[in-house]
Amino acid sequence: MVCGGFSCSKNCLCALNLLYTLVSLLLIGIAAWGIGFGLISSLRVVGVVIAVGIFLFLIALVGLIGAVKHHQVLLFFYMIILLLVFIVQFSVSCACLALNREQQGQLLEVGWNNTASARNDIQRNLNCCGFRSYNPNDTCPASCAKSTQKCSSCAPIIGEYAGEVLRFVGGIGLFFSFTEILGVWLTYRYRNQKDPRANPSAFL
Repeated sequence: MVCGGFSCSKNCLCALNLLYTLVSLLLIGIAAWGIGFGLISSLRVVGVVIAVGIFLFLIALVGLIGAVKHHQVLLFFYMIILLLVFIVQFSVSCACLALNREQQGQLLEVGWNNTASARNDIQRNLNCCGFRSYNPNDTCPASCAKSTQKCSSCAPIIGEYAGEVLRFVGGIGLFFSFTEILGVWLTYRYRNQKDPRANPSAFL
């Protein structure tokens, strides 16, 4: 059957949701790997990553079941949820790409002040202490603080990578946001097609 028919729409929708399933499992695996190797100790960060992975997995599962069974209700909810996710993800991705260096610094400082465990991970892994300045009386897990070596502040080090990371995250987010709008279009088209194996007069 030529692409654009019932089988092609079904297969494309299934393939797209299998891709989302793999991405969700990858997110959960990365979070578990970070905890296992001691790279991440912040339960809040790990919890957010795992929650996003589980949410994406559930969306993909709903879409996959709806596509296989041509279930109208599941496909409708899948289409609505995917559209809402597209709007949020597209907005966040554009914001990541539009931030200038000053705004990046302000965003990093807010995150630094609000996540103590993530702050400790950064100081330990980047071997720096404090965001813009370091008070020797403060506790710092970096190796430089345990020796006579002078510790540098973390803001310049993080700032070197912040722009690249935000561009990477924004680019990946834009890519997946377009796959989501593709999924919405495929779902809408697939819902309004007749199953050729069913009664030709029935509209499933």
